[in-house]
Amino acid sequence: MPERPLWDREGRDWPNRDASRFVEAGGLRWHIQVAGQGPVLLLLHGTAASTHSWRDLLPLLAPRFRVIAPDLPGHGFTAGLPPARLSLPGMAGAVASLLDVLGEKPDLVAGHSAGAAILLRMALDGRIAPREVVSFNGALLPLGERNAAFFTKAARMLVGLPFVPSLFAWRASDRAVAERLLQDTGSRIEQRGVDLYARLFRHSGHVAAALGMMANWDLVPLLRDLPRLKPALTLVVGAKDRAVPPAQAERIRARLPSARIVTLPGLGHLAHEENPAEAAALLLARAEGARAVCQF
Repeated sequence: MPERPLWDREGRDWPNRDASRFVEAGGLRWHIQVAGQGPVLLLLHGTAASTHSWRDLLPLLAPRFRVIAPDLPGHGFTAGLPPARLSLPGMAGAVASLLDVLGEKPDLVAGHSAGAAILLRMALDGRIAPREVVSFNGALLPLGERNAAFFTKAARMLVGLPFVPSLFAWRASDRAVAERLLQDTGSRIEQRGVDLYARLFRHSGHVAAALGMMANWDLVPLLRDLPRLKPALTLVVGAKDRAVPPAQAERIRARLPSARIVTLPGLGHLAHEENPAEAAALLLARAEGARAVCQF
């Protein structure tokens, strides 16, 4: 049985712990953070992260939004899904079930990396109807592209070996290894952030969920459907991102010409963690722009 982080142990000093709560939805026990008042803003973290990814951003947004940030299934302190449901539609459906239980209809949504893909799938399927989707270094193109099927098959084979998540967790629990993994994305975050990632990486259950998502991810249908996206799309790109090459944003805009690209010089894949003030300013500007349109 994969080992999972325990709230009473790993969560004892969790960032924004006062905003945390646990909710039953869709057959899962979710860890979510809710803070602030105003239009509802849904934040979805990326693969192998958790709510800690928004640790410095959430307090900046709470004065203007009602912020809802869950740990995705199998990540952090949220229970896991069966492997077959770790697909993009499966994750989108799980998050939709959570919103149904909460009774929330997000006005604005923002996702990092794979979290952006989940939000786009939800919007395309009519599970959410926000004004805008903000993608922070969104992982929206298939890994390896031409060889995507091979990479997916290889990932599924690896995940099927029971010792792989434990082996990865054992290696990545070393803080130096975790720091190198994060730096390989083109980002340098503060020590506190590295420590939180390392704390999660030492648990095979968290790692298994991240690997399971990679193994079951199929972005081809998402790209096919993207031209019919109704909400506005803003692609926020870290110029130094080594996980999702910045040039991919132009390829997404080629499929959806209305998409807006915002480039953040000097920042990598974890841009919102490197410079939370700049990320918050972008989201607050989107809210102000919408308010001005409504007043007009």
